[in-house]
Amino acid sequence: MEPITEVAQTDQRVRRRRVFYIPGYDPFHPRRYRELYRKEGEAQAQISGYELGLKPKKTGGAYGWHVTTNIKEVVTDADVEVLVWSDIVKTSMSRGILATYAQLVRTAYAYIASGALFRLAGLRKGPMIAALYPFVFLLVQLFLAILAGWGVGMLVSAVHPVLGWAAGLGVLWAVLRAFKRWDNKVFAYYLMHDYAYSAQAGGANPPELEARMTAFRLSIRAALSAGFDEVLVVGHSSGAHLSVSILADLLREGLPQDTAKIGFLSLGQVVPMVSFLPKARRLRADLHYLAAQDRLVWVDVTAPGDGCAFALCDPVAVTGVAPEAKVWPLVISAAFTQTLSPARWKALRWKFFRLHFQYLCAFDRPGHYDYFQITAGPLSLADRYRDRAASKSRIERPASGYRDMA
Repeated sequence: MEPITEVAQTDQRVRRRRVFYIPGYDPFHPRRYRELYRKEGEAQAQISGYELGLKPKKTGGAYGWHVTTNIKEVVTDADVEVLVWSDIVKTSMSRGILATYAQLVRTAYAYIASGALFRLAGLRKGPMIAALYPFVFLLVQLFLAILAGWGVGMLVSAVHPVLGWAAGLGVLWAVLRAFKRWDNKVFAYYLMHDYAYSAQAGGANPPELEARMTAFRLSIRAALSAGFDEVLVVGHSSGAHLSVSILADLLREGLPQDTAKIGFLSLGQVVPMVSFLPKARRLRADLHYLAAQDRLVWVDVTAPGDGCAFALCDPVAVTGVAPEAKVWPLVISAAFTQTLSPARWKALRWKFFRLHFQYLCAFDRPGHYDYFQITAGPLSLADRYRDRAASKSRIERPASGYRDMA
């Protein structure tokens, strides 16, 4: 598969671009995204035959960078800003062991009692396996801790029953604490907190997140009239459904005059995990509204090889809120089995969390999807995908049991 390098276009559509990247549920410092962009961007430029370089950011914002590309002697500048909500994520993850197990019970109840779990399972098996993983893994950890505590307690109780109980409980707690310390290897606690954060209010956004989304919207609005040719919002994983609501609010309140083109790129989205919940009325209304807007372009990129995303599931259609005048999103596949070399696909195939970030990385045979040309190349998102057809294998069957909207 030959890479697309914009050479068919003789005119430069975008000279200056502002990119807002909204990450998913991620507690880490946003510098990791700069380093990922630098490393993978250099690799993609070498593979595809163009130049890409990073410099310190030239705009405001908490964290970002400036990137310049030279593609067939056409130079484009882009300012990338990470819209940070990792502090909110860290706070939500600061719960102890007992609180996490309480979360497990509440989250399981939220998805099972609402029927969302079974409806989601009918869309894609991959993300449901990923969703069940922390539940199963944490319960296995609890079982092993109880087993270890029981064994030690039985031995010590031969000396004294009270000491046996104390020793058993001590070992149980020590084993659970050890599992929590090792979570950076297995991510059971991390994923549990992720799903619990979305489910805690039945799909409604917590107040602190709504406040942060308002701040994000104001930053995007300011960029629209700052002389850029395109303002591109990239929402990855959970960041995709945040982007939907932010952009819907932005368009509802009206755009400034002489506004830049607006592009919305959703990557590895997990929208149904939230939109299928009973109180996600705000998100369902935003999906319904954004799908019919002609003031932006929305391209949704997923891949069946990404087991953590609802691959090729049209987030508007499967939620059951598609308007009659629906035009977005354009659902396409990153097709990992085709865009990665056989050797690289073999190396990454079972690294599920790494594959969930592949959209932000270099591809051996990028074809129509090159993250770095999309975010820093001379074509707008609209021009790049103007003649691109949606994936024939996309899923559009309405599956949510809740379709009421705010």
